[in-house]
Amino acid sequence: MKKELRIKKNKEFQQVFQKGKSFANRQFVVYVMKKEDQETFRIGLSVSKKIGNAVKRNQIKRYIRQAFLELKDEVKKGNDYVIIARKPTAEMGMQDVKKSLEHVLKVARVLKKKNIGHNE
Repeated sequence: MKKELRIKKNKEFQQVFQKGKSFANRQFVVYVMKKEDQETFRIGLSVSKKIGNAVKRNQIKRYIRQAFLELKDEVKKGNDYVIIARKPTAEMGMQDVKKSLEHVLKVARVLKKKNIGHNE
């Protein structure tokens, strides 16, 4: 995932927390903030030390980034997303992380519908 698609600065995180809307399931909390002047989306990741050691936390962050990479055509552009991983993510594999993220993004109504031919 490209560097310019990431939220790095504390100030930017705080802005998303204050102005954005939050959506959650058991594994993730996602904050979504609209940014009209932005043609792509940016993501910020927060994985607490409660979840595990550095190796585990980095693995979870890689999974989340990969899931966003795979979903990038369906995720609405012009938003900032901050994803906070919760404790159950420590036991999840890549597919579970993607499924769970997909679910919470659907709840947030920021996923475009897939055009595969079946109605949802």
